Amino acid sequence: MSSQKKRIYGLLAEYETPAEVYHACEQVRDAGYRFWDSHTPFPVHNLDKAMGLKQSPVPWLVFVGGMFGVAIGLGTQAYVSGVDYPIIYAGKPYIPWQSFVPVTFESGVLVASFCALFGMLGLNGLPRLHHPVFNSERFRRATDDRFFIAVEARDPNYGPQTRRLLESTGAASVEELER
Repeated sequence: MSSQKKRIYGLLAEYETPAEVYHACEQVRDAGYRFWDSHTPFPVHNLDKAMGLKQSPVPWLVFVGGMFGVAIGLGTQAYVSGVDYPIIYAGKPYIPWQSFVPVTFESGVLVASFCALFGMLGLNGLPRLHHPVFNSERFRRATDDRFFIAVEARDPNYGPQTRRLLESTGAASVEELER
C-alpha cells in the first residue's frame, strides 16, 4: 500500500459571533493575506471593507450590456423601418422613434440582466460543485449560527504562522482542510 501525501487546501477558523469574525477579517487582511474568504450564515455589515475587497466590476458589465441591448434594439427597428422595409403610413416618418421606446427599453433590460447573471457567475467562479470547506464537519454550521474564515495554502504568506494568527484572533477552533 503506497502512502499518499495529503493535499492541503488551507486552514479553516471558526468564530461564534459576527463581531469576532469581523475583527478577525481585519487582522487577516492587515497580515497581508490575499487568498482567503469568510463564510457567514447572514450578511455582516461592512465585512467586505474589513476584508479589503475591491468594488465589483458587475455594475459596469450591466451598464455596458444595457447600452449594447439598447443599441441593438434601436438599431434593428430603425434598419427595418427606415431601410429594409420603408413604408409611410398615416403620414408618419420612416423612423418613428417614439414607437421604438418599449422594444428598445426591453432589449436593454434583457441584455443587462444576462450580463448581470453571467458576469456574477463568472467572477464568482460558479458553478462550483464542490469546495474543500465542505469536507469539514464544523462547516455545516456556517448556514446556521457559526462564522468562518478559510485561508488557502496557495497564499504566499501561508505557513505555520497562519495557524498562530488565526488562533490569536479568538477562533473557537482552527482545522486543516484537505482538497
